[in-house]
Amino acid sequence: MNIPAELKYTKDHEWVRVEGDTAIVGITDFAQSELGDIVYVEIETEGETIDQEEVFGSVEAVKTVSDLFMPVSGEITQFNDHLESNPEKVNSDPYGEGWMIKIKLSNPSELDDLLSAEAYQDLIG
Repeated sequence: MNIPAELKYTKDHEWVRVEGDTAIVGITDFAQSELGDIVYVEIETEGETIDQEEVFGSVEAVKTVSDLFMPVSGEITQFNDHLESNPEKVNSDPYGEGWMIKIKLSNPSELDDLLSAEAYQDLIG
């Protein structure tokens, strides 16, 4: 299971990469493998400011639909629109081309509440 050490993680299986005052968010390798083949990513919250742990979208796989939760509070500034025509990128490259949103952080201290790679590994076993 791929769990990059430089990222932060949530108990809901999202990952966060911080670049300045922006957080890039996607779902983990574990999450995409549990969901199976992803056929649609729905994010209609671009431009909205959403609190930590609120739903910002959903991922539809062949077998299920799963909500996506904000790992940190902020304004969703960008949706990875390549996922509209290539949702399978979430399966093949969850930490790269399969990223989902970019957030302008409104409370950077919330990053301290996220899990390290080691803590996330412990969570998923």
